Amino acid sequence: MEIRTYSELIKLPTFYERYNYLKLNDRVGEETFGFDRYLNQKFYRSKEWKDIRNYILVRDGGCDLGIYDREIPPGIKAFIHHMNPISVSDIRYSTEYLLDPEYLITVTKQTHDAIHYGDEMLLIDDEPIVRTLNDTCLWK
Repeated sequence: MEIRTYSELIKLPTFYERYNYLKLNDRVGEETFGFDRYLNQKFYRSKEWKDIRNYILVRDGGCDLGIYDREIPPGIKAFIHHMNPISVSDIRYSTEYLLDPEYLITVTKQTHDAIHYGDEMLLIDDEPIVRTLNDTCLWK
């Protein structure tokens, strides 16, 4: 499996290029934790995770995939995505993939799901609507 890095990701200028770099094509269905799910939950409640999560949010400007014109609005929860899927052994042995900013990126839930399922239809298309004079006026 190719190791994905933040340094490579930020070289890609568009949201869709970054999405395509990260998408896993249905890797979410692979068993990663099973009966060891408690390890996953314990990790995501740890002080170390909360600290790095805050650092990544600031680094990425609170923007989806770190694209500055895709700010995650208030009321939408920002997720920190492991760019390389983590495993039980990553948590047990505290591998570099857990907390190194080089392997983490800010995303929305929709983007996170689209990355795992490889389904671009899950992405929020927030291209601005081009308005024209009287385009919402029913009587003109």
